[in-house]
Amino acid sequence: MTKPKSDIVIVERGDEVFEIQEKLPLLPLRDVVIFPYMTTPLLVGRAQSVNAIERAVARDRILFCVAQRKPEVAEPGRDGLFKVGTIVRVLQLFRLPDGTMRVLVEGIARARVKKFVQADDYHLVQTEVLKEETPSNAESEALTRMVLSSFNDYVHLNRRIPDEVLLTANNIADPSCLAHTVASHLLINKVATKQEILEIEDTAGRLKLLSRILAQELEIVKLERKIEGQVRSQVHKNQKEFYLNEQLKAIRKELGYQGEFSGEVEELTRAVRKARLPEEVNDKALKELDRLSKMSFMSPEAAVVRSYLDCVVGLPWNKRTRDVMDVKAVQKQLDADHFGLKKVKDRIVEYISVLKLNKGQLKGPILCLVGPPGVGKTSLGKSIASALNRKFVRMSLGGVRDEAEIRGHRRTYIGSMPGRIIQGLRKAGTRNPLFLLDEIDKLGSDFRGDPAAALLEVLDPEQNHTFNDHYLEVDFDLSDVMFVTTANSLQSIPPALQDRMEIIRLPGYLETEKVQILKNFLLSKQLKANGLKDPDLKLNEPAMRQLINRYTRESGVRSLERELAGICRKVARLHAENPGAGPVSLSPKNLEKFAGPPRFTDSLIDHKNRVGLATGLAWTEVGGEVLTVEVTILPGRGELVLTGRLGEVMRESGQAAMSYARSRAQRFGLDKWFYKDMDVHVHMPEGAVGKDGPSAGITMATALISALTGIPTRSDVAMTGEITLRGTVLPIGGLAEKTVAARHAGVKTVLIPKANEKDIAELPEEVRRDLKLVPVETMDEVLEWALVPQPGHQAEKQEEPSPTYAH
Repeated sequence: MTKPKSDIVIVERGDEVFEIQEKLPLLPLRDVVIFPYMTTPLLVGRAQSVNAIERAVARDRILFCVAQRKPEVAEPGRDGLFKVGTIVRVLQLFRLPDGTMRVLVEGIARARVKKFVQADDYHLVQTEVLKEETPSNAESEALTRMVLSSFNDYVHLNRRIPDEVLLTANNIADPSCLAHTVASHLLINKVATKQEILEIEDTAGRLKLLSRILAQELEIVKLERKIEGQVRSQVHKNQKEFYLNEQLKAIRKELGYQGEFSGEVEELTRAVRKARLPEEVNDKALKELDRLSKMSFMSPEAAVVRSYLDCVVGLPWNKRTRDVMDVKAVQKQLDADHFGLKKVKDRIVEYISVLKLNKGQLKGPILCLVGPPGVGKTSLGKSIASALNRKFVRMSLGGVRDEAEIRGHRRTYIGSMPGRIIQGLRKAGTRNPLFLLDEIDKLGSDFRGDPAAALLEVLDPEQNHTFNDHYLEVDFDLSDVMFVTTANSLQSIPPALQDRMEIIRLPGYLETEKVQILKNFLLSKQLKANGLKDPDLKLNEPAMRQLINRYTRESGVRSLERELAGICRKVARLHAENPGAGPVSLSPKNLEKFAGPPRFTDSLIDHKNRVGLATGLAWTEVGGEVLTVEVTILPGRGELVLTGRLGEVMRESGQAAMSYARSRAQRFGLDKWFYKDMDVHVHMPEGAVGKDGPSAGITMATALISALTGIPTRSDVAMTGEITLRGTVLPIGGLAEKTVAARHAGVKTVLIPKANEKDIAELPEEVRRDLKLVPVETMDEVLEWALVPQPGHQAEKQEEPSPTYAH
């Protein structure tokens, strides 16, 4: 190696001579250390590395490669690189479509970094070529022979290194070249170890380290071969045992002996006979038993068959509970558990009556209880089961997305099990339990199937007597099961599923009903839950009504129970701090001391007659709501502005109301082109809550006409109904929930569509008694009731006056 110029170093390697410039492009490497005489393929993707290679290829194909200290670093700095690397030349270069390069490089000489230089778009380093000192003495010869011998053993034991490498190493005479060749073929993943070999200055030291590393690697490779041999021997042993077991089973079969685990098979056989299975199921079970007796005890399939037989035997194929046929006792039990809910109770009593007359032969009804949260749908299912003396099984369907939850998994899958219907029956232990499918409207569906579609068979009395679970693979009769489902809304339930159920609506509790529930159920429950006794807390009826009206605003009683629990906790603290404290009696005067300030006002409606204001009624999943519509007339260019986070259907109702008002302008004493010089702003308060639906149509029209004519609306009148462009009032849904909300809000008169007149009989008795329900067919009738009569103003007469319903 000579130095003809200050910035060029001549490196001689055998017959080859390389002119190495002092400053070279830098190529950082991850998890790779390149040695001299080593040819290595590299995949280069970093921009600066690609630029460095292109610079080297354009100049003399020479660059400097050095390993990173931390491979996970994307752009290492000078402190993130080792100082000693290898000068290489680029042999081949392939550019890939994604912008990366595949490069084949060959190591030339070791070098040390003297200085880092930053170019425009790549790194340069100033290097110093390291001399290879190879003393010719006995020690060097001995080290060379030792390394070569160990490397021979290493290659023979390791199948991943080709034998050609060994031939090449044996023909190398130069100890330094031998050290680099052996180091480059060692199958070690530690970059630091290879870097340590590369950085050793003298060849003797490098050979000593290689000898030590080879000794360690030989021990590891020998241990790997030993473990591999043991595993292979075990596999051969298992195959041999299986073969001998099969021969033994064949011999025993010829001699008439039982299988290898005859005790367990005999136990399952006795269980199958004792279960008195139906003929088809019994044949299937015996077939599986025969398969089990011929299987190896270690076979995974044997465990699957045993689990299947346990499931079949554990199902209540013939077990059932005796229904209570005493109609009066059932009615008494239902009344003791729940107040009100007359329609549901009547349906259950009717079922018992028919069952009694048919001597127990009747398919179970499929009921769907629909109502807002907290009205007792789930607890009612448990009460029905108790009244009928049936086992109660509750299955929550909220969030269920997998069809296999209903129909079960096929036995081909590992960890397969029957569906939750069969699991519930097995848990109940009878074939006629009451099965409560809770939150059926919360079912989902995805790529695993649609559980609602799977329920079509379960909830169809004409099909569920042959319900086939994928796991069982035999039919199970569900016709004796009484299915009760619950939902907050019918909108998300598929029509085909709704058609299979008897819908019973629970509109929500009235104030008097809540008083009775609080007095007879909730108070004693919360006293017991908080460690109190009956004399410790007394609530008079006015305090109960104030707690219901001014602290809760709901259709059910969950919030009411929470408020009562808070009062009980304060009373419990009072008794805990003062053991001698007497009973607490609550009245409207001292209720705030224990319950805090009231959260709601007494009434939701404005008791003053105002212009441009109308009261409507809306249905939500949590019950009915009172809805106020405000209309303001402003100077403008004839625009209609609708605000209050209204949905598309409700916006269309507002436009229909405006079109109706324009078409009847002369009837209301307005100019034909009145809308050209004004803007109409329709707003529904509580803008953060989304609103939609057509039932606010007549409310919008009433408020709009009131604002245009200056005639105030009656504050005690609420209305619901869809409007057409001709002023016809169309029917709506959710009448029960809406009228209950109107009564809570203090409304006296409710205008309903004429087509909903048939639904009045289904309303609670107190609603029909306290509200004047007026069926209307046209907007003229609505305005006649909703607007305050004006002196000298004579409304158009209708051919037939609308009847009113006030009891």
